[in-house]
This record gives sequence, structure tokens and C-alpha cells, in this order.
Amino acid sequence: MKAWLPSLLRLAVVLLLVAFVTNPGWFEPLLKPLTKNNAPVIYNQGSLLTLTLLHLRTVLIATVAATIVAVALAILVTRPVGVEFLPLSRSLVNIGQTFPPVAVLALAVPAVGFGEKPTLIALFLYGLLPIFENALTGLTTLPANVVEAARGAGMTGWQRLTKVELPLSAPIILGGIRLSVVISLATATIGSTVAAKTLGEVIIAGLLSNNLAFILQGGLIVAALAVLIYDGLSAIERYTARRMGREAE
Repeated sequence: MKAWLPSLLRLAVVLLLVAFVTNPGWFEPLLKPLTKNNAPVIYNQGSLLTLTLLHLRTVLIATVAATIVAVALAILVTRPVGVEFLPLSRSLVNIGQTFPPVAVLALAVPAVGFGEKPTLIALFLYGLLPIFENALTGLTTLPANVVEAARGAGMTGWQRLTKVELPLSAPIILGGIRLSVVISLATATIGSTVAAKTLGEVIIAGLLSNNLAFILQGGLIVAALAVLIYDGLSAIERYTARRMGREAE
């Protein structure tokens, strides 16, 4: 029974999340005590399901872009031709961590306007560092005997990268992506301050109207998404590590 408990808890969270974003009215009695002066209990300025999907879309686009750029940079600086660019690459991926997300949004809005675009820029910059550092670690800590065996087998540099180095580094790279996604899920909420359609709308509406029910709704959905996605990516990471370990043997 204990072995099934974590899976049951995950399933329960998934079912509750789906039920809440599709039929939030079911939970009105639970949230009613958090409102004052007959204020609306359930967020009524948009669909929670739509905002959740748009929130996830924004995070997905930014994470995919950050992954492509960060992994490409890590590959470049671990090749003989690009090793001298390592300090510059580290400086570039640290840009996002240097400025607060709000500052990035403030700088991006005059250039690209309001909406999703400045939010994507902020999430992209914030997501680079963990993916780059994990990809760099994965590519520079490969078993020397495996790499030498691949070279001895006559593999070209491209073949070694695609068939040996990246597959063996995949679990570590996934760890960076997992961290980047969780950071982006939380950070994306501030995108609503520049008119991006995210779950931050619900939280901001609650803050402006002093409605704790709204704040709790937005916060709980983001938290549930973060936990579920983190857990899912962790499972994929463990599976990949076991598979690569078996193949290396």
C-alpha cells in the first residue's frame, strides 16, 4: 500500500487540478470564507482553464527556446574550436539572473510592446543559466573510457556528440530543464503586469480587490502545476539515467 501512496497522491492532485480549472464553481463553498462584502468567490474575469493553458504555453515556448540556445552554447564551448568562448558564454547566460524579472519586462516593453512577448524574453533569459550549467557539466564529466571507445570505433565528432555524448548527458541536462521550468512557472505570473495572459491575472485581481479567494486560486494552480511538472520531469530524468546506465554497461 505504501508503494502506491505517492502515485495515488499524484493522481489526486491531477484530478483536483483538472476539476478546479474546468469546474471551479464546485469549490466555491470552500473559498467562500476568504471573501468579504459579498465579493465574487470564483475568478470571473476570464476562464481559469484558458489562463492555465496560456500560462503553460508561454512557459513551454520560453523553455524550448532557452534549451536550444543553452545546449548549443554548451556544445560549442566543449569543442576545441569554441573552448575560448566559455567565459563569454557564461556571461551571456548570467544576464537573466543579473536583472530582476520586473526590470527585464520594463526594458522589453518599449522594444516589443505589451503582451506575451516581453514575458517570453524574461523567461527565456531566466531559463538559460540552469540549462547551460547542467549541459556543460554533463558534457564535461562523461566517462573517459566511453568517449575513447567511441573515438576508437572510428566515429566522427558529430556521431560521438549525437550518439554518445548527448545521450549520456541527457539526465543531467533534463535536471537543468526541470529547474528552469519550475522557475518559469512562478516567474510567468508577473507577465500579467504587462498584459500577458497568464495565471498572474487571477493573483493580481485578488491583490487589487483584496480578495484572498482569487489570490489562493491563482497561487494554488501555479503551485500544483509546478509540483506535477517537477515530479514528471524527475521521473523522466530517473528513467533516462537508468537506461543510459544499462547501455553504458
